[in-house]
Amino acid sequence: MGKELFIDPEFEARCPPLTEDEFRQLEKNILEEGLILMPLIIWDNTIIDGHNRYRIAQEHPGISFRTHEKQFNSRYEALSWICMNQLGRRNLTPQQKKYLIGQRYKAEKQIHGGDRKSEQAKSSSQNGNLISPLKTCERIAEESKTSKSYVIRAEHFSDGLDAAEEVLPGIRQDLLLGKYKPKEADVAAIAKAPQEERLERAEKLREPKPRQRNPPQISADAGSMRTSTGYTKN
Repeated sequence: MGKELFIDPEFEARCPPLTEDEFRQLEKNILEEGLILMPLIIWDNTIIDGHNRYRIAQEHPGISFRTHEKQFNSRYEALSWICMNQLGRRNLTPQQKKYLIGQRYKAEKQIHGGDRKSEQAKSSSQNGNLISPLKTCERIAEESKTSKSYVIRAEHFSDGLDAAEEVLPGIRQDLLLGKYKPKEADVAAIAKAPQEERLERAEKLREPKPRQRNPPQISADAGSMRTSTGYTKN
């Protein structure tokens, strides 16, 4: 059994959740090994990566784990690192990718706004950690092989998803796993809506999309129209 660590809800929310089957499979693998092979990544005794493995260790006191300490100059640097680390996973849904890119952009804008004037910024610059002179949005778009407009939309999407989660817990995981697929604009709109309207808007995200009917096809004969039952004369 390792030392007691802390789970920060905001940090954990940036880590795409496992399905119940995935969690049980991870637990089975760990119990078969008798220990957690990969070290948990921590910052000041707070978990940055490895929340599920830590919970499994807590449920099974005989399971040991190791930790690897990361150093960050601010909470925003930690959030950015978490997002970049999770974006390296191969099994992300499109919604998870968009959420992480949006959250990375949001965190790095905060770094950009404060680091250049602080003593920490000077130290960070000497260590090679200061962000690139390239505009944050453009740099993230280039690194994620997307576009500037995608990064901006991703931030709005992630803000809307977090706003929905505040009033309807569990909706964020449902959407990130693709259980429901509402319009991106409907998700983003929740963060901009008045507080009293957010719950109703969040609940609508779980409504199935209306089925679209195929328009009738015009046949080669301009005087007739093809329908599901045959031809109808004009």
